Amino acid sequence: MPYQLYIDGQWRDGERGRTIDIPNPATGEVVATQAYGGASDTREAVEAAARSFIDWKACTAYERANFLNKAALLIRERAANIARVVTGENGKPLGEALAETRGCAAWFEWYAEEGKRVYGRSVPSNYGHKRHWVWQQPVGVVAAIAPWNFPVNLLCRKLAAALAAGCTVVSRPSSRTPLSSALIFECLHDAGFPPGTVNLLVGSPSEMTDVLLSHPAVRKLAFTGSTAVGKQLMQQAGERITRVSLELGGHAPLLVFPDVDIEQAAEQTVGGKFRNGGQSCIAPTRIYVHQEIFDQFTERVVDLTSRLKVGNGLDEGVDMGPLFNEAQVKNTEAFIADAVARGAEILSGGSRLTGADYDRGWFFAPTVLGNISDEMRLTCDEVFGPILPLIPFSTEEEAIHRANNTDYGLAAYVLVRDISTALRVTEALEYGIIGLNDTVPTVPQAPFGGWKESGLGREGGIEGIQAYLETKYISVGLS
Repeated sequence: MPYQLYIDGQWRDGERGRTIDIPNPATGEVVATQAYGGASDTREAVEAAARSFIDWKACTAYERANFLNKAALLIRERAANIARVVTGENGKPLGEALAETRGCAAWFEWYAEEGKRVYGRSVPSNYGHKRHWVWQQPVGVVAAIAPWNFPVNLLCRKLAAALAAGCTVVSRPSSRTPLSSALIFECLHDAGFPPGTVNLLVGSPSEMTDVLLSHPAVRKLAFTGSTAVGKQLMQQAGERITRVSLELGGHAPLLVFPDVDIEQAAEQTVGGKFRNGGQSCIAPTRIYVHQEIFDQFTERVVDLTSRLKVGNGLDEGVDMGPLFNEAQVKNTEAFIADAVARGAEILSGGSRLTGADYDRGWFFAPTVLGNISDEMRLTCDEVFGPILPLIPFSTEEEAIHRANNTDYGLAAYVLVRDISTALRVTEALEYGIIGLNDTVPTVPQAPFGGWKESGLGREGGIEGIQAYLETKYISVGLS
């Protein structure tokens, strides 16, 4: 039986009974079949969310927190099964999938409590016969769109914050990784969320997005994806002045200063780079290393990279799974070919993996490149794959300039011991997230988002729930 859509508290097929097959990136085999909806399903979901919003916004923050905490408990209880489905449709190693799934529960737990801290305020008046109040109220129905690379975590960030704020949600995960999202929605259903409060759509991006951004009931769009698509959605949202939160592309620099422990710094760099096969908007993509330690650091990075075990994410001891699909393989090959044509040297990897264990899937060797120049594509464009380019620098000023020389501004990393250098560099970097001696910086209680063309708004922390609230000012004249 195909996985279904979830609309107004019911599991159901799409409008025309269409389905799509979901392949396993490691084997090419079909994991499951998914119902595939369209415009009329989207309208029904929006209308259900609009009806449910009336009662959901009237719940107290404590009542909403009970639902969120029940959902978190169920996600934790079912995490092992959900994680296996994540690996089956996405390809990442099971340990990474399990951490991602448990992270979903953490987002619900955090916002269950943060919803209780949505405070208004009383503003002093300059007139004795007036009183001024500021209230914060839920924005309304939210359209939440999430990508394939972290299929449950990036969806749950939006769901948890929106629901805690008192909004209802129509969500559309990637149609290429919808199965794990359905399991999250089973948890929400079993937690007792009222019909229409949460809705799950899978289907044509263009059909569904057109409805979501033209329907008057949808007051907010929360999107994670590419900068190009984000710009298109922002233009569409402008037609109705629909509020948007956009978490878009990144091109993260990692700066390694000469006072680091080289072994530790190399391990952090390799771990941060090849997590999820480098298919992450916050993965380090430009590694700037001080020339004093460049040769030693390069040697250790190459050695560590060459030792990574690539294979089916469900197998024991695998460090990196397959890339997501053939397009990701071709994209990685194109970046490497461009770099080599311009003088880059392949220090490790550099090609698709072949052989009995790899031929049916989309496997690529973790790759380290040297002799990098600024005219190469990989120094200019977002590299969404397992390529680690090493670039020497001589001065702090040079490193900062080269790190900031991009239209992106999502995440940046600094590995350094000297506190003065750490403060100067982190203050100078034009990025929304800075990992100082930390290449896995994301937590629910801190804001996640970018500067420049990496997006608008934040997910996580106090800022994350503010994205789903409207501000109302009341001035009262006393009789």
